[in-house]
Amino acid sequence: MHFVEVAVQNVRGFSAQGRFALKAGYLVLKPPTVDVSPLAGLALALFYADGRGGDANFAASSEKPGKAAFTFVGQDAQTYRLLRELGGSGTLHRQTAPGQPPELVSQDSAEIGQFLRAQAGMPSRTTLEQVYCLLPGHLPSRRPRLRISRPDLKRPSVTSGSALASNQAVTPAEDIPAAEARVRELEKEMVRSREVDELQFKLDGLNSQLFETERRLNSTEGLKVAVRDAEAAWNAAPTPEALGLPTDIATRVERYPKALSRRDDALNRLAAEREQEAQSIPVAVEPLTANRQFWAGLGGGTLLLVLGIVLGSALDSAWRYLVLLDIPAFGWAAMLALRYVDDLSRTTDVGRKEGMFAAREKKILDDFEAESAHVRKALKVLELEEPADIPAVFERKGLLEQRLLELRDQLAAMEASPEFVAAGEQRDDIKRQIEELSAQIAKIGTYVRDVRDVEREISRTKESIALAKAPPPAAFGGGPAEPLEDPSPVLLAQAADLLASDISSVQGQLKDRCLQYFTALTDRRYQSIDWDHEGRGYVFSQGRHVPVGELLPKDLDLYYLALRLTVVEKASARVKYPFLLEHPFQGVEEMKLQLLGRMLKHLGTLTQVLHVTAHPGFAQLSDSTVNL
Repeated sequence: MHFVEVAVQNVRGFSAQGRFALKAGYLVLKPPTVDVSPLAGLALALFYADGRGGDANFAASSEKPGKAAFTFVGQDAQTYRLLRELGGSGTLHRQTAPGQPPELVSQDSAEIGQFLRAQAGMPSRTTLEQVYCLLPGHLPSRRPRLRISRPDLKRPSVTSGSALASNQAVTPAEDIPAAEARVRELEKEMVRSREVDELQFKLDGLNSQLFETERRLNSTEGLKVAVRDAEAAWNAAPTPEALGLPTDIATRVERYPKALSRRDDALNRLAAEREQEAQSIPVAVEPLTANRQFWAGLGGGTLLLVLGIVLGSALDSAWRYLVLLDIPAFGWAAMLALRYVDDLSRTTDVGRKEGMFAAREKKILDDFEAESAHVRKALKVLELEEPADIPAVFERKGLLEQRLLELRDQLAAMEASPEFVAAGEQRDDIKRQIEELSAQIAKIGTYVRDVRDVEREISRTKESIALAKAPPPAAFGGGPAEPLEDPSPVLLAQAADLLASDISSVQGQLKDRCLQYFTALTDRRYQSIDWDHEGRGYVFSQGRHVPVGELLPKDLDLYYLALRLTVVEKASARVKYPFLLEHPFQGVEEMKLQLLGRMLKHLGTLTQVLHVTAHPGFAQLSDSTVNL
């Protein structure tokens, strides 16, 4: 458990209004004034509100109401926000999911307290106050000294809490009948406290069973999320139908290389034919009018014809035969004309064949286009470059469907398992029992103290009555000073609760580490620490064992700090609670403060440490600072 944020409005010792984010580790919180901000007291008042409005004392001004809120992560890893109007009502919300509005848990103080303890894992008020809150008034030197009664004074026997109460400072009762009446009231309260404690124990057990049952029922949540994700992926996977492609697109992709090969072969053959045809065609046909041989034959034939007629008529008939020579001349011209016509004809055939070639080429490309159109469309839609990648895209649909079916089968098997079915049947019954026990606790009282607190008060009240009834002790001049309170029994009892162990086992777990802290703080003036079966402490120094209560006040304070730090350190390995300090080192030597700061920094690696202080030395050692 750790705090995430503290928000205040009109709260004594804080800014008029503000929200302060709290990180993990060792944090130093700087108060806005010389007065120490009552962070620990405010936390106790909010988390353990009794509905009597005592938290109104934390308001900075009575003219307007004060408000305070703690955002924290519980032992169940859920994020909660506890908001209270000082002196008024409060609400507890739970953050369900990021970005979603918080869920209201309760607005009833008693119900909030029970929920925080059973579900969020908050400790009891006594544990948080005596172990995880460190205030200046907690130091033994600031408590009243013990009154030593006469040796023959028989103290009344009390219950198991007497071992813890015997070391408390007790004064004689001023009004014996009122004190005896108070004892009777406390005994009635103890009966109620025991009854509530038993009911709370059962309620805690049922809450643990409910948590375990819901854990089993929620064990399928991860698989359900996987099923939803797999179903979403399966629905999002493309199919030929969804993309407007034929269902046999895979077959068309397989035929695509052959179609491409056929197209290329056909185009290559067409190109060869074109080249062959082009080679058989003259580059250009010379016009007949520009052919000199044609004009020479035509002119020679005409000349011979004219000469033959003219000469035959004028001279002799033998010259007539000269006309016959125009036949070869005209024949030569005719032959050249025929060749010209033939060349023209061949040129026309070339144009016609080129049109045929173009038509064939268009048909080849159109056929390939028609056959490969769907493949190219698939490439464009799927944004692929190679047709060979298309089948894998559509095969993924089948693989996702297979995965979805497997996950659904696993989910069905888990929900059909006997443990899951039994958990579902038990949950409603457990909830019904929890409601009944909660109703019984609410019927007994909304605020009931811890049994041990009541037992200790009974013991102290009876002891004060016994001291008041006993004859006054004789006065002794120059007697020894009365000892201070030994804090060991109370702290060891709390450590036993936190570590779920007995006093003897806890002593063995704490002894070495406590001695390390104590010897470091006292410059190794003490060599050992021991506790008896009732938890009373003894230290060894200068060859003798000294009861802890007889130490010098400053050494007793250092022993107390060493034991508190040890308990927090050992308990944090099992369960983590924030350690709240409100400038508790008043009166401690300045040279010891840096050592204490390093110790707190080490604790910050194990749990959250929130230290309210204006001392600059601690701020330098901290992981982070927050201005309140």
